[in-house]
Amino acid sequence: MSNYKIFTINPGSTSTKIALFEGEREIFSRNVSHDAKTLAAFPAISGQFSYRRDMIVKLLEENGISLSGVDAVVGRGGGLLSMEGGTYEIDDLVLKHSQTGANGVQHPAMLGPRLAREFADLYHAKAYVVNPPDVDELQDLARMTGIKGVYRVIHLHALNLKEVAIRHSALLGKTYEDCRFIVCHIGGGISVSAHRAGRMIDGFDIVGGEGPMAPTRCGSIAVADLLRHCEGKTLQEVKLLCTEKGGFVSHTGSSDALELSQKAQDGDPYAKLLWDTMIYQIAKAIGSMAAVLHGKIDGILLGGGMVHNKNLVNQITEACGWIAAITPYPGEFEMEAMAAGAVRVLNQTEAVKRYQGVCRFQGFDFDKERNQFH
Repeated sequence: MSNYKIFTINPGSTSTKIALFEGEREIFSRNVSHDAKTLAAFPAISGQFSYRRDMIVKLLEENGISLSGVDAVVGRGGGLLSMEGGTYEIDDLVLKHSQTGANGVQHPAMLGPRLAREFADLYHAKAYVVNPPDVDELQDLARMTGIKGVYRVIHLHALNLKEVAIRHSALLGKTYEDCRFIVCHIGGGISVSAHRAGRMIDGFDIVGGEGPMAPTRCGSIAVADLLRHCEGKTLQEVKLLCTEKGGFVSHTGSSDALELSQKAQDGDPYAKLLWDTMIYQIAKAIGSMAAVLHGKIDGILLGGGMVHNKNLVNQITEACGWIAAITPYPGEFEMEAMAAGAVRVLNQTEAVKRYQGVCRFQGFDFDKERNQFH
């Protein structure tokens, strides 16, 4: 890998992460937490731009870090319409859609493209986003539902999922495009996905409530049960169960997985049932992705913060080890993944992509043929 100089920016709900790389080597990084009251003072996420930009400038100055000679700046993507995976140039359309939240999801990651473009323009560098959460590469069989006109879309931890798959492919002496993996991200949110020929061909829409229960997400629930739960509640209250107030939060009031796992280990029966249920549901999801890949799998890869927990890894191995070899990749590789995506483009081993600004899936051909089934 060439020693390109890459600056990465990852705005999160309560923090902003920055890192500077020379090739694969991280030479500087900081993760700054933000006071919730400070962020709440902004009427919209887009209003946080100047605050976060000035904080980054101050961090760089305080640590004597110069971005002079930087080759590319990569921002965490957000707010964009669905697209295939890859590294995208931050053009004016990316800026417009990320700033307004074209996909209807309001998350601080939508500040990433604007921040990256700001610093890139200042230092005459390229500006990119890499595998944003809006990556949707579902195969046709994964689209259809039992309701006419309702099709599945996907929201996953695409950046970390694909980075883990690319890394493991290299360890096997293969390319990502030559492998078939089941890849999981197990952290504050939980993604389980099937990868074939360099694409995520199936997975669970974690923003929509699919998949395993997670610390803040309810996971899949029977529609009839959910409808009964909806009685007397607003639509917004129910939607929050999908992203913020489901899972551990619904049961215990806390999203702290470390605390829950410790209580489970100490013999608390409620905590143990909740902890084991989450792992059981992850294993079931892995099994379903094994069927998607017809049992031809080069590995089951586990990434995310909770993978540091040996009990979790052991339970998944016991349940799913017969499917394929299980390899843990504890933690997150978001900053490294953003830098690696930029380097692949700068090395010309991967073509840069241009954001089209339309949802990748536009329906099937038969949707355009009236009365086909009447």
